[in-house]
Amino acid sequence: VQLQASGGGLVQAGGSLRLWCAASGRTFSRYAMGWSRQAPGKEREFVAAIVWSGDSTYYTDSVKGRFTISRDNWKNTVLLQMNSLKPEDTAVYYCAGGIVGKDRVGDIDEYAYWGQGTLVTVSS
Repeated sequence: VQLQASGGGLVQAGGSLRLWCAASGRTFSRYAMGWSRQAPGKEREFVAAIVWSGDSTYYTDSVKGRFTISRDNWKNTVLLQMNSLKPEDTAVYYCAGGIVGKDRVGDIDEYAYWGQGTLVTVSS
């Protein structure tokens, strides 16, 4: 699986952005998909994930209620809708994929495939 992330940019605090991850390969529908982020000087953080069927999701506490992850298995795409953005959301965001069950969907170490990052900058 090859993953291509897009949609980053500059937005003011309180604004919204959409991040897209496009996946190649016929087995996309078998993979859980997720997003991590890394801000300068900070550890990588797993932000959101969704199982292959779309019926179970994971969010880190800091984005709950603001971010929504969804997927389209026909189009091989994953969307991270980010609302009410805060300056602390500024980071490089990475798309991830892997064969991950519902019980481990929030475990970043379970994801074997990673795309290139896309920068999100939230100004105050």
